[in-house]
Amino acid sequence: MSQQLQQEGYFGEFGGSFVPPQLQEVMDYLSEQFYKFKDDPEFNEELRYYLREYVGRESPLTYAQRLSDDWGGAKIYLKREDLNHTGAHKINNAIGQILLAKRMGAKRIIAETGAGQHGVATATACAMFDMECVIYMGAEDTRRQALNVFRMELLGATVVPVNKGQGRLKDAVDEALNDLVENYQNTFYLLGSAVGPHPFPTMVKHFQSVISEESRRQILEKEGRLPDAVIACVGGGSNAIGAFAHYIDEPSVRLIGVEPDQAPTLTQGVPSVIHGFKCLVLLDEEGQPQKTYSIAAGLDYPGIGPEHSHLKVSGRAEYATVTNEEVLEVFQELSRTEGIIPALESAHAVAYAKKLAPTMHKDQILIVNLSGRGDKDVEQVFQMLKK
Repeated sequence: MSQQLQQEGYFGEFGGSFVPPQLQEVMDYLSEQFYKFKDDPEFNEELRYYLREYVGRESPLTYAQRLSDDWGGAKIYLKREDLNHTGAHKINNAIGQILLAKRMGAKRIIAETGAGQHGVATATACAMFDMECVIYMGAEDTRRQALNVFRMELLGATVVPVNKGQGRLKDAVDEALNDLVENYQNTFYLLGSAVGPHPFPTMVKHFQSVISEESRRQILEKEGRLPDAVIACVGGGSNAIGAFAHYIDEPSVRLIGVEPDQAPTLTQGVPSVIHGFKCLVLLDEEGQPQKTYSIAAGLDYPGIGPEHSHLKVSGRAEYATVTNEEVLEVFQELSRTEGIIPALESAHAVAYAKKLAPTMHKDQILIVNLSGRGDKDVEQVFQMLKK
């Protein structure tokens, strides 16, 4: 892919920016500022400082010995994004974008959130840098993730429940984009996933690529070679694109994204435009974004990042689905076997690793990106298991 195409926000046929003219001006300015600062030594020194001293990076790459022994086959390593401050990978991107917003003179930050982890990360960063914070969240998700709503409010954010549509992540993105159109002069939209009009997918990948930058170095130190496969859950695609980034040009490494079987965008989606960019989208009979459902609120999205769409169509990455039952089973199994309670989103990746590992040799290596911890999900899982 040429640098020029990537700078215009295209990954093969996917990406771009399909927004009203006044919003396009905002996107163009954001793009200009991102490319100006992303390689700026002073900016990167400040970013590294906060990632180290505030987020707690680098995160460990933990050998899951008991899991590897129980399942047989490949050695399983867990990239521990669950150990970051706020409990997930989302803080990597939130810190990067808020440092950019600060340089752009923004005083008001808006964000969307599904599972609430991006909302918590954004509210955390806003508290740290003393900025006004408004979080849009689907009304259904505010119910499922009430604890995260309280966390955001505790951190000083205003949480706006969105009742339109299904009251889920897609609807929260709609409202955040509407807010940006109305308030672009003083507002920075801190988008949490690798979706949206250019430059958002490129920007989110840039700040999340620290995941694979570290895991690549760590696995070379531990095993003296690259992994055979990297597995990550996929909703909008930010943790997965971060986990894949430094392996995309390594053809020996399989890249595997895992979706809920009730929101199988990459396995059943068709090219279309959603939220100002082109990607694979699940459409209904009328050509509208299909209603989706996942027990993991963060994976409940009918579209996908444009780079994932390109990786799927080009054949560079593989995408698979798992069932709710498989996810709930492995949520409990990882907790009992390794003493690690995963987020329901992350448990999708672990559930697929459980199928794949036994088909591989004992000298082969799997890295599973543990995108977040399950504190936010234990009450929901308790209720589901009780039923």
